[in-house]
Amino acid sequence: MLKSKTFVKKTRSGGVMKVVREHYLRDDIWCGSEVCTECKQESTVLQKDACMESSLCSYPHYLVPDTNVVLHQIDILEDPVICNVIILQTVLQEVRHRSAPVYKRLKDIIHEKEKRFYTFTNEHHRDTFIEREPGESANDRNDRAIRVAVKWYSQHLKTFESDTDGLKVVLLTNDQGNKQKAQDNGLLVYKCEEYVKSLIANPELVDRLALSSDDKNEITSSKVLFPEHLPLSRIQTGIKSSSFLQGTFRASRDNYLEATVFVQGEGEDSTEVLIQGLQNLNRAVHQDVVAVQLLPRSEWVAPSSVVLQDEGTAKDDEDAEEEEGKVTAVEAARKPTGKVVGIIKRNWRPFCGMLNVSQIKESTRHLFTPADRRIPRIRIETRQASTLSGQRIMVAIDGWPKDSRYPNGHFVRSLGGAGEKDTEEEVLLLEHDVPHQAFSQAVLSFLPKMPWAITPEDMMKREDLRPLTVCSVDPPGCTDIDDALHCRELENGNLEVGVHIADVSHFIRPGNALDKEAANRGTTVYLCGKRIDMVPELLSSNLCSLRSNVDRLAFSCIWEINHKAEILKTRFTKSVINSKASLTYAEAQMRIDDTNKNDDITKSLRGLNKLAKILKRQRIEKGALTLSSLEVRFHMDSETHDPIDLQTKELMETNSMVEEFMLLANISVAQKIYDEFSECALLRKHPAPPPSNYDILIKAAKSKVKIHTDSAKALADSLDAAKVDGFPYFNTLLRILATRCMMQAVYFCSGMDSDFHHYGLASPIYTHFTSPIRRYADIIVHRLLAVAIGADTTYPDLMDKHKQSALCNNLNYRHKMSQYAQRASVAFHTQLFFKSRGILNEEGFVLFVRKNAIIVLIPKFGLEGTVFFDSKDKVSPNIVFEEEGPTLSVEQHKFHIFDKVKVTISLDDSNIQHQKIRMALIEPVSKKTKLERNLM
Repeated sequence: MLKSKTFVKKTRSGGVMKVVREHYLRDDIWCGSEVCTECKQESTVLQKDACMESSLCSYPHYLVPDTNVVLHQIDILEDPVICNVIILQTVLQEVRHRSAPVYKRLKDIIHEKEKRFYTFTNEHHRDTFIEREPGESANDRNDRAIRVAVKWYSQHLKTFESDTDGLKVVLLTNDQGNKQKAQDNGLLVYKCEEYVKSLIANPELVDRLALSSDDKNEITSSKVLFPEHLPLSRIQTGIKSSSFLQGTFRASRDNYLEATVFVQGEGEDSTEVLIQGLQNLNRAVHQDVVAVQLLPRSEWVAPSSVVLQDEGTAKDDEDAEEEEGKVTAVEAARKPTGKVVGIIKRNWRPFCGMLNVSQIKESTRHLFTPADRRIPRIRIETRQASTLSGQRIMVAIDGWPKDSRYPNGHFVRSLGGAGEKDTEEEVLLLEHDVPHQAFSQAVLSFLPKMPWAITPEDMMKREDLRPLTVCSVDPPGCTDIDDALHCRELENGNLEVGVHIADVSHFIRPGNALDKEAANRGTTVYLCGKRIDMVPELLSSNLCSLRSNVDRLAFSCIWEINHKAEILKTRFTKSVINSKASLTYAEAQMRIDDTNKNDDITKSLRGLNKLAKILKRQRIEKGALTLSSLEVRFHMDSETHDPIDLQTKELMETNSMVEEFMLLANISVAQKIYDEFSECALLRKHPAPPPSNYDILIKAAKSKVKIHTDSAKALADSLDAAKVDGFPYFNTLLRILATRCMMQAVYFCSGMDSDFHHYGLASPIYTHFTSPIRRYADIIVHRLLAVAIGADTTYPDLMDKHKQSALCNNLNYRHKMSQYAQRASVAFHTQLFFKSRGILNEEGFVLFVRKNAIIVLIPKFGLEGTVFFDSKDKVSPNIVFEEEGPTLSVEQHKFHIFDKVKVTISLDDSNIQHQKIRMALIEPVSKKTKLERNLM
């Protein structure tokens, strides 16, 4: 049967166009039930004995949730106990339009065979399709379509009643109007909460219910604590008239009463608006998209220098006002300051954390403290508080009424005991949004079948470079070897240098499930003692890894270079290589230094090292920066995998050697793909920092040296010249501080930007080509380069600058989260190390001065910690903070940045969720002073 759907659509020019679409109705759409003999089904999903023990439904039954139940109670639907569920096409389409994350979760459930979720195409079934009636809203029409489908199912299954033991269909809705109409039509219908509470064997499922609006009203106070959020229509008008600004809300880690809103502008015109105080923060949560109104200039303030964390001392909502007074700003540069007037888009996700069990006996209402200090505490209802105490759990926010100090939420699941290594690793990955589930069968199905070998067809399309003396140089224990090198002398006296990169794009073809998974993950994440791969291990550690003495597919960048390291020719080719050695940095260094060795591998390494030194000198002369950040390496116990030693990583000449040729390859490839594809080349840039970023560096150095920051070259020269007699570590400290002043390097699409410059490398163009096993950006660059040299075919998305730009946004996000996850892993393992070490005394340097604390760097461990000078339970010493210095005077002693200090280091595990390294000062303070008595 053919129907037609008619609707009007607004055109780009502002006109209105009538659209008529054909809509086919069929009578051969299966119901999906085992009991049915009428539908001539090839397979079924819904079971005959669909039994869920319920005090409301004592008979076998199928569930049909409406759209709002799916949107708000997806945690319930994901539970293993909920099965034999019919998802109507109407519901699926509405969910898809309203929430992409919930839609993805619903599709994942539908694909789980044991859950037995069946999608019924009611909009194309002749008996369940309905037309929208005159004056009927789209929402009311969809509710009616759901009721019609439920009625059809009830009648359809009734014809097999003798075989079904009373099988029924139950509609779940939280809409009172929809429920009443369903009852009037003789349908079985319950509110989701009613049904979940009736499940006899699963009382804990009640904790996972998202709060309904009735529940929210029940647990708020009568006092209005926050201003009303403006409706979206008012917000949009205000943004158009420039009376409001739209931006991303970024809560402070250090001060729960402060945040900034990042307002994206054109090009360099992005701004940050400072928000201070509970009322001005107005229930916004980290990463929400919000509307802000700027306060009058007379009310602008400076960011607070106080470290202030919500310890949950507010016993009730009325204490909120007292907290407003806690924000104190120093007389520093005032910033544009505003208040949140409305929420444009919530970016809530399930949060990891721990339960603060209520002191009230028998209470089911408790506060949940998220692991991320930027997220507010969340009120939840649970009857399992005693079980969940001491566990890491996940909680989702349901809403934040204007008369509640904290948002309301519900329990999602338990992750395990707090402090346990596996649990903490899981928390770390979840909190940094690192995809870490096992690769699905759909993804694995696109891997090559084993045993795998290079075919004659492959050889015909590639250059055979197996006779070359190629070797790889990597950190110890590296199994995902992306790159290998060679250097040999040519007959004309010049040198040939090759960088050979794993040809991952040969194995991962555009658009398949393996490609989509790698694009979503974006990067391999390296934690201490663990690696979360971007691609399955068969590729990362085997077929793509350029291991020694096996033939491997590569993408090679080969230069002819003279002895002054000037590039005479560059060419790119798909190749086959056979690495002659997989060396560590230390092994390669020993070969170079050992005068008795003179084999081909060693000669190749010496040639590379000699050229690399010249290349590095040339880069530095152009203004490339040599910055510093302390990286640490843990030595793990082979059985417990706990850290038994901790030391900063030592860099060798060979580290620099490999880095120079990777940089050269990346620059050469960047130029080639931009020359060929000026609109859709995937490049990487490093923006120059705004001058204000350097304030702290200039202030810190001013008493000892002068730092020039007019250009990267001026900064590089200043850092090279910055030496202080008797203070050899001064230059390293300056470089560490300079690193903190830098902007983040980002991927971008050449057709969407005009500024390509890489500030840190002093290069006009740059990309990533050399690590395709662990970075998805490099796979795209490989595909672009392959098309440029005629080695592969193109595809539409590769040439679409808008899709390329959207991909870059995800890659930048994943890269940033990967860095944060790595730091968090180092912090956790550092805590494990100090847990077994007790108290240690170490020398360090003051890196930052705050209003009530100093931040100390311990070079030996690459560790930073905070020494606080005020304490809740002790008499605080006399403290004077001077912004100009910045300096902090504590009693008779004045602290400056880079001062040498001696501290005791220990693990403070009094708060199991937020364990931290505690530092207390020993020197330069005399033992008899009042200061030390207060600190120890």
